[in-house]
Amino acid sequence: MPHKYFPHTDDDLRQMLDKVGVKSLDDLYAEVPESIRFKHEYNLPAAKSELEVRRVFADLAKQNTTLTCFAGAGVYDHYTPAVVPNIVSRSEYLTSYTPYQAEISQGTLHYIFEYQSMMAALTGMDISNASMYDGTTATAEAVLMAAAAAKKCNKVLVSATVDEKILAVVRTYARFHGVEIEMIDANDGVTDRQQLDDKLEQGGVAGVLVQQPNRYGVVEDYEGLSQKVHDSKALLIMNCVAADLAVLKTPGEWGADIAVGDGQSLGIPMTFGGPYVGYMCCTEKLIRKMPGRIVGMTKDNRGQRAFVLTLQAREQHIRREKATSNICSNESLMALFATVYMSVMGKQGLREAAEQSYAGAHCLYDKLLATGRFKPAFNRPFFNEFCVRYDGNVDELQRRFIKAGIFGGVKVAADTIMFAVTEKRTMEEIEKLVQVVKES
Repeated sequence: MPHKYFPHTDDDLRQMLDKVGVKSLDDLYAEVPESIRFKHEYNLPAAKSELEVRRVFADLAKQNTTLTCFAGAGVYDHYTPAVVPNIVSRSEYLTSYTPYQAEISQGTLHYIFEYQSMMAALTGMDISNASMYDGTTATAEAVLMAAAAAKKCNKVLVSATVDEKILAVVRTYARFHGVEIEMIDANDGVTDRQQLDDKLEQGGVAGVLVQQPNRYGVVEDYEGLSQKVHDSKALLIMNCVAADLAVLKTPGEWGADIAVGDGQSLGIPMTFGGPYVGYMCCTEKLIRKMPGRIVGMTKDNRGQRAFVLTLQAREQHIRREKATSNICSNESLMALFATVYMSVMGKQGLREAAEQSYAGAHCLYDKLLATGRFKPAFNRPFFNEFCVRYDGNVDELQRRFIKAGIFGGVKVAADTIMFAVTEKRTMEEIEKLVQVVKES
């Protein structure tokens, strides 16, 4: 046996190789260049006791540099109440998949139902699905939804103020589904509404994708946008930071048809980039175009409350070639994380965290301008994230930040840094960052 922990026999392997049309396991990797193949023994230590293993990992952890985070761009350093990871790590919850057997999965189905209810309320939309992989793929799925709903046109207009990471995933999905992506320029940090209106008047548009707050942290005014989009028989898609909706106008209030985004801001730690959770909510008329699944509440044969998978598009399993999407599983554990977080924080807690983030960001903004080294990149309203132009070397300044133990924003242009502030940032930390600027 080539792999002693794999259960497959030599005959199993032969049958699988015959099925895919290759003669050996090495043939499966024939396209991988020899120069990058690992051909040595693994550098694994001898067996150790539990105590020794803990020491090894403790030593590894000490090599990490923990920085005070003033960066955002889609990932935010929010506070996580201690009870959240404690509940999520319970054995009855600790799985990444949505179970299908309703009779033995009531706990999981119940929390997904609560997640859907909370996300629908947070976004102001009618329906929420049982969560998505992350915010970028949720946005890409929404673009495919718009094209599928339109039927006769496959063009989706995307504002240049949408995060470039989201845009990259949208382009990938669109390319392989025959959906045309057409960009709308940015004007002073916001969507060029005149250009957008002109594109809509030309017709043939299935959907419009915008972001709130946008990639520069700007809170855009989308007043009247939904009416123009709907007059053109198109759908309005809004990507929003979930936590910000505790105080900002919701996608539902803006008249959006589909609301998507990342739920990482709902207390999920940054954890080097994941796992996170994507949310997708929509109007009731689009429910059968929504990918994934929806959990509903019903009664069993004894009249007791029960939870079941209420709606799944059968095309995902039976007629896959006709499916809008083939997403059939996701990390529902992270949906539980967001659900427990929202339950613990409550409406008031979510609002207070958002208000503290707003206040901290505007305090830092004012202090940076007062140094004389920064100028506003855009004279636009912002929430907890903003762009400023620096009169010196941005790379050198960020090196100084790191030396001082600060992750000092994200470089978005040669002379521009985007800072983010959450409720975790203290006045002392803000003053320390500003002091680094003054000393530079």
